[in-house]
Amino acid sequence: MATATPTNVVEAQPRQDSSRGKNEARRVRVSGRIPAVLYGAKKPTVALVVDPKHMLRILHSESGHNTIFDLQVGDERTKAMIVDWQYEPIKGHLLHVDLKRIAMDVKMKVAVPVKLVGVPEGVKTQGGILEAVIREVEVECLPADIPSHIDVNVEHLVFGTVLRVSDLPHDSRIKFLTPEDQPVAHIVSVKEIVEEKPAEVGVEGAAAAPAEPEVIKKGKQETEEGAAEGEPAAPAKAEKAEKAEKKEKK
Repeated sequence: MATATPTNVVEAQPRQDSSRGKNEARRVRVSGRIPAVLYGAKKPTVALVVDPKHMLRILHSESGHNTIFDLQVGDERTKAMIVDWQYEPIKGHLLHVDLKRIAMDVKMKVAVPVKLVGVPEGVKTQGGILEAVIREVEVECLPADIPSHIDVNVEHLVFGTVLRVSDLPHDSRIKFLTPEDQPVAHIVSVKEIVEEKPAEVGVEGAAAAPAEPEVIKKGKQETEEGAAEGEPAAPAKAEKAEKAEKKEKK
């Protein structure tokens, strides 16, 4: 279920509405703190300043952003939860958080991680691999009943069987909002990728050209051989030479 932070209470300081802006946010971060916003429970939205170390401790805890903690703002203490946060893209520093007031007697919708436990039979004996289709499910419950995660045993999974949301363990205090027939995990086969063999390349780097038709090669060869042996290139030339020789004798 949802847990509190180790210190139990997170302190925050209010910011004046007139000071909200990029320049003020930079000054807040330079001082070692980060800007935050608190809203919900039909109360006004409040601009705050919080310690990023406390926020990171919550986000990295077992229950993560579903952690419910006590937020102290001046003389007011309220139950709160982190509902959104922003990291600096290059160095990964936490830049901003959105906090929501929590009424412990009102049900709420949250996303809960799903943890797959065990080695499936389809992996051990059939050579398949376990594929997680989704890694979290949306549930509705009272804040105190929010689970940090849902553990489900997958040792029985083989080819052809699918773990669905309806198979996840839960009690009557939790209602699944994700469709019950939504697949959670199954066993898939490992596909072997066969690469095509590249075309053979000649010495100069060009691909081998297709061979000429045999008829063309043969005709060209006979012409070259005839010229080498001194044969006339064509019968018409021999006949013309013979007529010229008879004319001279006359």
